[in-house]
Amino acid sequence: MSRQELPVLADPSACCAPMVTEALTEDAAAGLARGFKALGDPVRLRLLSLIAARAGGEVCVCELTDAFTLTGPTISHHLKVLREAGLIDCQRRGTWVYYWIVPTRLAVLSQLLDVSAAAAPTGSTR
Repeated sequence: MSRQELPVLADPSACCAPMVTEALTEDAAAGLARGFKALGDPVRLRLLSLIAARAGGEVCVCELTDAFTLTGPTISHHLKVLREAGLIDCQRRGTWVYYWIVPTRLAVLSQLLDVSAAAAPTGSTR
């Protein structure tokens, strides 16, 4: 599924119920797995964190590359993976590219893991 195929959700709850309330469909699991797979790399996780923590909500790629000892092309590859997973988006302004997170996509991933609605099994000491 390309970034263009990802649903744009005004309400993240419209996509996925937490796993504790309803089992995922095959298609939903495949789509969510792409997002989690993108987050499964320490460099990408750190990039996402740097972008999300930025005051003003966006950051120039020049600032991201300075935060790593990796080469520019390697950083670009990781940013592309995050973009294709729909977790970030970007815009070119002159010679620089600016990145920001896509909150609705991150909300869908976090909602899936929200187990606060889970009731403890009868007889459980958890």
